[in-house]
Amino acid sequence: MHMEEIVEKILPRYTPEKKDGLIPILQEVQKEQGYLTEEAVEKIGKYLNLPVNKIYGVAAFYDQFRFRRAGHFHVQICHGTTCHLFGASTYLNEIEKQLKIKAGSTSRDRRFSLEIVNCLGACNQAPVLKVNDTYYPMVTPDDLTRIIRTIKEKTE
Repeated sequence: MHMEEIVEKILPRYTPEKKDGLIPILQEVQKEQGYLTEEAVEKIGKYLNLPVNKIYGVAAFYDQFRFRRAGHFHVQICHGTTCHLFGASTYLNEIEKQLKIKAGSTSRDRRFSLEIVNCLGACNQAPVLKVNDTYYPMVTPDDLTRIIRTIKEKTE
């Protein structure tokens, strides 16, 4: 489905006068198209009568929203205080090395993308890694190797 069709299908479910629909709209659009395009943000802004910069501000505040297409396997590594103390930086370096991409980017073949997030909401299970919709709590170096090997095998 084309981006315009996606947004036009979602918007009528929300009342334009109710600005509290912004986050659910953004969530639905991202779920359908994988990320938030400039065109989608503009259409949402017109529908809700909100400035585009306000929408970007809200979306940028939350780690769940992306403005670029993610890879088939979107890897998120938590870099909150607790995860940082439990070695997230070391894990990040290892992930970058094994997937051959830097944080904030997507591999050329779009198989992998890597993102550092401020918090995945599981501080008591640090360090935490998320691949697509699957959380990996209390990741050890062996777990990390196994997780990366598994996702690489799934794309070969």
